[in-house]
Amino acid sequence: MDRLSSLMARFRMTVEVATPEAANLRVYTDPDGALARLVFFAGGAVPQAEDGPSLALRVDWAGEHNPLVAALPVRVEVALADATGLCAVLDLMQQELAVHRCGAESILASLGQAAMVRLLRHLIEVGTAEPGLLAGLSDARLARAIVAMHDHPGRVWTTQDLATEAGLSLSRFSELFSQQVGESPMHYLRRWRLTLARQDMLRGDRVEAVARRYAYDSPEGFTRAFRKAYGCAPVSLRKSAA
Repeated sequence: MDRLSSLMARFRMTVEVATPEAANLRVYTDPDGALARLVFFAGGAVPQAEDGPSLALRVDWAGEHNPLVAALPVRVEVALADATGLCAVLDLMQQELAVHRCGAESILASLGQAAMVRLLRHLIEVGTAEPGLLAGLSDARLARAIVAMHDHPGRVWTTQDLATEAGLSLSRFSELFSQQVGESPMHYLRRWRLTLARQDMLRGDRVEAVARRYAYDSPEGFTRAFRKAYGCAPVSLRKSAA
């Protein structure tokens, strides 16, 4: 089960080397010069950099609309001794920056994305006490249902269908999902569909096609749901994309 591929495919990520002041991902060394900790600011204002980050990156992964980024704490700190795979990628980035040979920008961009995937894997593996998508993906049972929604948003899902994906009874699944994710399965599914629908409208797709794609009974019903979520009619986004 791949918990990240649908999110990676739907939300464009860019990672660039930045000044410490502009960076929202900073890596610090210990007194011996070894990579020691990573600090990532997922949202909000980025505070002034501490002295001497050895690696400073600016990560943009559609944070305002990406449900996984939105579910992260504002400040994420990871001890790199506990995340050896992530540390290895960051070490490669440092080496590339030090020599800065031809093609360095392309290599650093690819390594930066790999570092973010490693970071997200680590966060999913260690879990979180805070309700949200990260907590849901950290539970293998709920993750099966969430990935099913991510991969097949146009399917006419019922809560029972999703409980079956999770291998849980209907009542236990509904209770656990609400506890871990902070909302009901159907509410999460509606938000995910509308997130994708917003992307499609910005791309210029027709309202009727998008409504049908995400299992709405009618374009009118889709328009009402979209307006409630985003404060505007979907056709207005399509016009702006034209």
